[in-house]
Amino acid sequence: QVQLVESGGGLVQAGGSLRLSCAASGRTFGIYAMGWFRQAPGKEREFVSAIAWSVGSSVYADSVKGRFSISRDYASNTVYLQMNSLNVEDTAVYYCARSKYGTLQYVREEDFDYWGQGTQVTVSS
Repeated sequence: QVQLVESGGGLVQAGGSLRLSCAASGRTFGIYAMGWFRQAPGKEREFVSAIAWSVGSSVYADSVKGRFSISRDYASNTVYLQMNSLNVEDTAVYYCARSKYGTLQYVREEDFDYWGQGTQVTVSS
């Protein structure tokens, strides 16, 4: 069974930074992509970023490009999301998820089969 546990959320002022972590356990991560999604109050969950575990290539939503950076650590099976220049529109619950695929071609919510419980990020103005 795959388990994903997010951490690192919190309250930060606009312009600040946070780093989210997603600790993964269970079956093989060497061939799957990992992603981050977020859901703001009253809105649909949306894609933020994903990384191909094996090669490290990444993709970002336009809304976070240039501000957020995704990375992974093999030794600890952890995926990170470094978030800089945060603004109030970034306020949401952030979820880590494991893709069904190894490539970044598929980053819709239905392309991911395992999800963490989410971590709250609140950006104050």
